Amino acid sequence: MWLYILKRIVLAVAIIVTAVTLLFLMIHAVPGNPAAVLLGPRATREMIAQLSQQMGLDRPLVVQIVTFFRGLLQGDLGFDVFSQRPVADIVFEQLPYTIELIFVSILWAVAVAVPLGCHSAMRRNSVIDQVVGVMAVATISIPSFVMAVYALLIFAVTFRWLPAIGAGSGFWDGLIHLILPGFAIGVGWVGYISRLVRASMLEILGENHIRTARSFGISEWRIVARYALPLAIMPTVTILGVGIAWLLSSAVFIEVVFARPGVGALIVNAVNTRNYPIVMGTVVVTTVLIVIATTLSDFINAALDPRTRENL
Repeated sequence: MWLYILKRIVLAVAIIVTAVTLLFLMIHAVPGNPAAVLLGPRATREMIAQLSQQMGLDRPLVVQIVTFFRGLLQGDLGFDVFSQRPVADIVFEQLPYTIELIFVSILWAVAVAVPLGCHSAMRRNSVIDQVVGVMAVATISIPSFVMAVYALLIFAVTFRWLPAIGAGSGFWDGLIHLILPGFAIGVGWVGYISRLVRASMLEILGENHIRTARSFGISEWRIVARYALPLAIMPTVTILGVGIAWLLSSAVFIEVVFARPGVGALIVNAVNTRNYPIVMGTVVVTTVLIVIATTLSDFINAALDPRTRENL
């Protein structure tokens, strides 16, 4: 197990280095001087040269990459040219809002979808199974930002049951402000996870060890919970790890719709104001989060099924 963990950590570091290098090269491959774009059309040559020197853009590209990685190892993502604050401080101030939004969204989605998938597999082709299947396809096909707009109009504007914008102050107020954004992101995952759990569960329920458990007179729900679900949940764990990228992209739209603070709103504002250091720092942090989530999902799968450790 320790050798598997070591291999996965080395692979995760290699992925992060490759992704950050490609990101750095793509940003610098865009025609034009980032300093000139940042300052706007009225900037003088002296202003552009001064900002380029301040951002290190006057040095060779290889030196810029090495300097960036050296700072990254020290937690230094550069400085925001507008506020003159460290980019890391700005990003990590907004990151908890996005993480709590993603956590709440996926938590309620899994809590609802897994029992639905198990029940659909145990009552295959029943009325409930067919209704869940139709609802799952319907929720999967609706984009999260469309769901956010309708949820906002119905529950916040029409009925005024829930707050429309902001993140709230305090624990309970913040939790109430998370209901609509969390619903908008998680509702699509309910359908997707329930279908995935159902398909995996149907396959596991036909295995020999499940037939043996039934022959001993063990109740069906105990068989599902103790013997089938730990194996059937593995594809869901993998999908959730990979789906962090999708969740982060959804959070960008949701935070804009509900005027919530977070990494999504931060990167949108940075792009609109051409704030290159903030864009670079935000994308680097989200890339690291995606790699960490994928690696953790692999660790969980390896703990649930030791056979997966042989695949690396």
